[in-house]
Amino acid sequence: MKLTLLAKDKLSGAKGCPSVYVADTGELVVQGVELTDSEMSAVQDPLPGEAAVRIDPEIVMEAIERFRQNGTA
Repeated sequence: MKLTLLAKDKLSGAKGCPSVYVADTGELVVQGVELTDSEMSAVQDPLPGEAAVRIDPEIVMEAIERFRQNGTA
């Protein structure tokens, strides 16, 4: 899977997260801090292998704007 960066937290420096990517499949990939076990208990019906991450809404909004401007990867 090829990923193209759409948006990244400007405070994260040259590496780290949170970030949003678009895959060559057209899907979005979100990189962020994983939820703790107690936080994960609030997620409805996670399947084996699924994870949930925290990400600032502003980064998601920036990613959506870039996705709209540029389309899929």
